[in-house]
Order: sequence, then C-alpha cells, then structure tokens
Amino acid sequence: MYLSLDFQPLLSTPLLALLLLPLLALALAGLYLRQRGGVIRLLAVAALAMALFNPVVINEEREPLKSVVAVIADRSQSQDIGERTADTTEALKQVQAALARLPQFEVRTVETNRASETDDATATRLFQAMNGAFRDVPPSRIGGAIMITDGQIHDIPNNVAALGFNAPIHGLITGRPGEIDRRIQFVRAPRFGITGKPQQMTYKVTAAGEPQGGRARVTVRVNGNEVTSQDAIIGQEMPLEVTLPRAGVNIVELAVDAVPNELTEINNRAVAMVDGIRENLKVLLVSGEPHNGERTWRNLLKSDASVDLVHFTILRPPEKQDSTPINELSLIAFPTRELFVEKIDQFDLIIFDRYQHRDVLPLLYYDYINDYVQKGGALLIAAGPEYAGNVSIANTPLLTILPATPTGDVTEKAFYPRLSDDGKRHPVTRGLEGSTQEPPQWSRWFRVIDVNKPEGTVVMNAGDKPLLVLNRIGEGRVGMFLSDQGWLWARGFEGGGPHAALYRRIAHWLMKEPELEEEALTATGSGRNLEIRRQTMKKTAQQASIITPAGKKQDIPLTETEPGVFTASVPTTEIGLFQVANGDLTTLAHVGPVDAPEFADYISTTAKLDGFARETGGGARRLRATADQASIEVPSIVASRSFASASGDNWIGLRPTSETVLKSVNRLPLFSGFLGLAAMILVLGSMWYREGR
Repeated sequence: MYLSLDFQPLLSTPLLALLLLPLLALALAGLYLRQRGGVIRLLAVAALAMALFNPVVINEEREPLKSVVAVIADRSQSQDIGERTADTTEALKQVQAALARLPQFEVRTVETNRASETDDATATRLFQAMNGAFRDVPPSRIGGAIMITDGQIHDIPNNVAALGFNAPIHGLITGRPGEIDRRIQFVRAPRFGITGKPQQMTYKVTAAGEPQGGRARVTVRVNGNEVTSQDAIIGQEMPLEVTLPRAGVNIVELAVDAVPNELTEINNRAVAMVDGIRENLKVLLVSGEPHNGERTWRNLLKSDASVDLVHFTILRPPEKQDSTPINELSLIAFPTRELFVEKIDQFDLIIFDRYQHRDVLPLLYYDYINDYVQKGGALLIAAGPEYAGNVSIANTPLLTILPATPTGDVTEKAFYPRLSDDGKRHPVTRGLEGSTQEPPQWSRWFRVIDVNKPEGTVVMNAGDKPLLVLNRIGEGRVGMFLSDQGWLWARGFEGGGPHAALYRRIAHWLMKEPELEEEALTATGSGRNLEIRRQTMKKTAQQASIITPAGKKQDIPLTETEPGVFTASVPTTEIGLFQVANGDLTTLAHVGPVDAPEFADYISTTAKLDGFARETGGGARRLRATADQASIEVPSIVASRSFASASGDNWIGLRPTSETVLKSVNRLPLFSGFLGLAAMILVLGSMWYREGR
C-alpha cells in the first residue's frame, strides 16, 4: 500500500489566484491592524482555498516486479572437449534449481552457438546472446547474468558502460586448470602453384602448457602421401617447401605429434588447398601424312596458350628418293633422336595422328616410347586406315602397350558415334553435349577401324564396334581413337559435334587431371554443409565414412545424381577439418573459415572474463578448482542489494529490482462532500460569532 497526497484544483491557477489573493491580503491586513476576528478570517480564507484546491488522498496498491536474470550456457564447439559438455549441462541444471527457489527473479536461459541461419558458430558470442535475452527488459529490472562457459569468449565489451545496465556478471568456468594443448596452423600458403616446382609456405606450432622454444615433430603429407617430417620450434614461424605433384587441387596437410594428456587432437592438423597449374604443357604431335583432319588436333592444341606444341608431319618418307639435292629441300629433318631419346621425358603427351611405320623411327625408339608410357607418360593414337595395313604401328614394339590390335579390316559406312554404357559413366565422355538424345545431336562419321577385343575401357562405339578406347599401362595411360573423321565435327558437317570438349577431355585424362579420374573422392565445405562427391565406374557406391573435427564418426549414404557420380550434402554444426573415406579412397575438407576464433585456443580460462566481471561486482570461477576434482561445485546463489560486490568465496549474488507494477488506485477527497461542508460551516460560524460580539 502506497499513500500520497495530491491536489486537483476546481478552477484554473489564474482564477484561483485572482480569487484568493485579494482575500488573503484582506485577512493579513486585519491581522496586521489587530482587528477582532483576524485569525478566524484567515482560517476562513484557508478553508476556502482548501476547498478550491481540492486535496485528495491517493491510496495505490502495487505489486513488486521480478528482476530478470540471464543464464547463458556456452554450447560452442570447444565445449565438446572432455567432460565440458556434461559439466555445462549439470551446472545449468543446478543454477536453474537454485534460481527457482528465489521468486524475486525471472530466469531466461539461452544456449548459444548452435549453427543457425544467423550464427555460423565461428566464435563464442555470449554477450550477444545475453543482450538478446535482455532485449525487452528495462535496465532497472536486470538482475545480472550467469555464464557457464570454458572462458573462451570472443565478444567481451571494451568497458562495463557498454553493457547499458548496472548488474553483476558471473562466469562459471568448465574444464580443469593446467590443461595442455598443441595447435598447428598455416601462416602463409599460396592459393596456386606451378606443378613440379617447389612452393614456399610457412606454419607455426603453438602449445599451451608447454614452454616456448621447445620442439615438436611435424609430418607433411601431400594428397594423402607422406613427403617429409621435420622438427618445428614451438612458437616460431617455420618454413616449408612443398612440390605439387599434379594439376588441379592438391591437399597439403600438416600434422603435429600429440603429447601425453593433451586436451584435444582436433587442432593438431591443418590443411591448405593449393591449385596446381601445369607450366607450359609440352605436347608432341606427329602426323603420319597430310589428311583432312590433320589440323584438327593442331588447332585445338594451339588455341591453348598453356600448351607448347611440337608438330611434325611426315611429308617425305625414307623410301621417297629422287635426285633433288638436299640443300634445295625446304623440309626440316625429323629430329628423331632428340625427340624420342634425349627429350622424350619432357613431353606431357605424345600424339600419333594417322602415323604409320615407314622406318622414320628405328624400332629401338618404339621401346623408348614404351618405357616412357610405363613410367607415367601419355600416348594417344588417332588411327586411320593405315592402322589396318602392313605399315601399322601395331607391327612395332608399341604392340605391348596398344589397347587394341587391328583385324586388318576397315568399315566404311555412316554411323553415329555413341557412348557405351561405360562411356556414360566415364568422366571423359559423361554428359557430352548431345549424347543424351537418340540419335545423338551431332553429325555422323563414315569410317571405323576394326579391332580385336580391346583392353581397357571402351567409352564410345561405332555401332557394335569400338571407337574410343582408354587404358592404363603401368604408371602411364594410352588412348586410341579408331577413326580419323573427328574433323567432320570440327567442320560443322550436319551440324558438327562437341569435338573440342571431347578432344580436350581425352588429352587431360591422359595427362592425369584429377577431375577426370574414374575413381575419385572429393569433399568441400560449402557454408555449414560438407559436400561429398564420389566418382566411380561402378553401378553403386558404398556409404561414405566421416570423422568430424570433434572425432565423432558417422556413415553417410551417397545418392547417384548422374551416371557415375554419387553425392551427399551433410549439414554440420561443427567447424574444422573433416576426414572422409569411401573404400580405399580418403580425402580431407575444411568446413568454415580456417582462421575462425573458435579454434584459436581450446584451453579453458578464467582470465578473459574475470577482470570484466569484477568491474560489474561479479567474477569468474572454475567449476572444478583442481585438476583432480571429481565433480563440479556450483556456488550458492543469493539476492544481494550490495552495489560494491555481489560475489563471495562460495556464493554469487544477483540484484533484485525495486520496480513495481500498479494494480489499483483509491482516491479520498479531503474537502469535498460533508467533510468540506462541515469545515466551511465551522469556520464561517466562528467568524460570525466573533463578529457578533
């Protein structure tokens, strides 16, 4: 109950002044002149004034409001380590139970840092969550906040004034004192690099709980293969030289050895994705004789600025002898020894375009080509009618690496090149423009070389005959086109066809471009999703196995999205390095930013929050005071009106508000009704009585 006196005048202030001031002056003058009844006259003026000013006694019934307290539970990724998640859950339960016994507090619980549309969980933002809980609460009603966290908070304000309220902040810190943790990260890593040439990188190993200047063993892997290991000085930026073995994406992985009792091994690995670029691909194109399609391969290769093309056409075979003097010939001698013996290893691809054996190359040189392929080289045979004749290169030592041998027949009739069942799944021909319709939306060809049952994979057919065969020999690759009429597509005959895309894919497959591998597993981070792509020639793909940054394992089914391609998109609340495996294939992928604050430090600490919290009257304390404490200890929670400190050895305080809400109002006018009439009659009667004597 709240009593108060209020005045509600019957007239406006100017009228009251105009009426009462002359009367007051007369009453005061009477007192001054000592006239009889002067005091009574003054009382009469006072009674009239009270009646006109209308004093009212107001009786308000009010209900106290509750203080609003925010309880913030840190559910960030660093809280998944050890028993932190369980400790947070138990502490939250005890805090909620203690606050339930204090009816003067309204409790708002927020669990933070679960990845959502508005929070990518790359940092621990507890103060942002607290502000959200207090968004509709006036500062006078805020009783304080309790944060259950490992202490790694990334949005602590610069000063207490930025809070906008005066109430204590308390931190209950999970984890144990004396924790040890190592972390490795790239400091400098290129986005692109030239294959076969050293790339300069730097990295750093940091270790909490270990002395600076110590040493840690670091293993370096490129595309899953260990290339070196070295000792790194803890706390110092270390140089690293890596050679990219292939074009396309290369995964450079660093792993630092764990130490006994280490907090977590989540951050003991780091990856850098480096796109390998071939420097001036060297291609040797040997045309056996001039023909309609001779320039098709040449034009395609010359259109690529990154290709260094060496092209020879055999215009004057050895058997062509006449009396023309050598010094009058305009032809360049074919440098066979230089190309096929001395410099053969420098070529990324050798193409024989309708080449026939006419003793231009000694038989021994075919052995060099054979050896070149076996050791990782690439050979493409674009065959014509010569392949079925007596001068076929199938009659040379190349026979051992050729994927198909001729029968001696050439079929010359119109046909549409079509993808085989394997070709529909093979990355060289899969999805080739025009291939999905029947007949295919490209022109016909009119010649195919008949061969015996080929080795390798037939990806295109000419009716029931093989047209394009791809095969692996040793560490190298061989492709064979069993027709010389691809130029019809290039010339636009009957609408042409996708010759450029097909020829380019064949060349890149032969040169081992990763995206054209038949069996490949790739994974990438896209926002908060892990995207998995499995490329295979098989009809089905087994489940992909994932190991998350926190070490959790899960199996993910893959769905065929196009022939030979199985994919999955995995939503994840974790950020960091994911390991993906499928059969014998493994890969790594990083989801989220590499330099996210959440991964900068996993060590639990009171230092970050304690200083700020003390300025508010609160503080930060550990739930486990010692490293071997068996269970957590939550301090008592009390209502404290002290503005100096709201924290003690085993208790924490929250401030109740003095704010109330009005329930009802009772009004009692003092000079209205019988009370006012009686007062006026009494005063006027007294004045009449005195004046009458």
